[in-house]
Amino acid sequence: MDLAPEELQFLSIPDILRESISIPKRSPKTFYLITLALIFPLSFAILAHSLFTHPILAQLETQPSVDRAKTRHEWAMLLTVQFLYLIFLFAFSLLSTAAVVFTVASLYTSKPVSFSSTISAIPKVFKRLFITFTWVSILMFVYNALLIGFLVIFVIAVDSENAFLSFLAFLIILVLFLGVHVYITALWHLASVVSVLEPLYGLGAMKKSYELLQGRVKMAFILVFGYLAICGLIGGIFGTVVVHGGESYGVFARIVVGGFLVGVLVIVNLVGLLVQSVFYYVCKSYHHQGIDKIALHDHLGGYLGEYVPLKSSIQMENLDA
Repeated sequence: MDLAPEELQFLSIPDILRESISIPKRSPKTFYLITLALIFPLSFAILAHSLFTHPILAQLETQPSVDRAKTRHEWAMLLTVQFLYLIFLFAFSLLSTAAVVFTVASLYTSKPVSFSSTISAIPKVFKRLFITFTWVSILMFVYNALLIGFLVIFVIAVDSENAFLSFLAFLIILVLFLGVHVYITALWHLASVVSVLEPLYGLGAMKKSYELLQGRVKMAFILVFGYLAICGLIGGIFGTVVVHGGESYGVFARIVVGGFLVGVLVIVNLVGLLVQSVFYYVCKSYHHQGIDKIALHDHLGGYLGEYVPLKSSIQMENLDA
């Protein structure tokens, strides 16, 4: 990012996308290795896990319920696959975030960038991201509990033919999904960047993320909703053609479409991680919170065991706040 910090606040959504897409050109080898080692496995797992769960679900739907031993075995298989998938998804999601955010910040501060230095920094960055993710997960649990509660109310209202209650429950569900879910996702993504680039993590990073989002909520909503919509579209096409399209599409066509969609999702995830990094600097600039590149350079060096001053300008900024 060659723009001055005070100019970043004026970037529009197209400008943020253009800026994000141009970043890998500054260190193509590093981003190529990050994409190959972290983002590709993540994207492949997101789409391919349904290939493993679909046959199990199909057997659970078709086999007689009297065969309890086989049913228990199928359920055990399904839960095991889902558990392993969630662990893999969680790990590679945080690893990809740590790698991209650290690399972008290093380029921003003109710090030497390499895949090995990024990998060396990940263990300390991962710990901070894990704590932040844990608190976000608690928030998401509360959100999901509310969503499930209103879904139950909606089903009951439909069964009882209560038009007013059905409409009210549906409206609340729509607001929860389109509004709250997207906002929490934006909060999480920005808190992840804060956890890497500032001496904050967990609740502190979430609080700072909330403060940075003020005045930029609409932009964050559009970016996150667009990302989720594209991922949903890719997942929908993959499910229709690759997972459930055995009768309508040949094996070769399904392989080609599946490979193409995985490639598209890899690009979408990489750009999404770059956008969340750039958006952090945009929010900082909007709130006139200057970023001392020297202090940030030293902060990033701390992950690699380099000398870090007792007080940086980033830390002083947080104390003044």
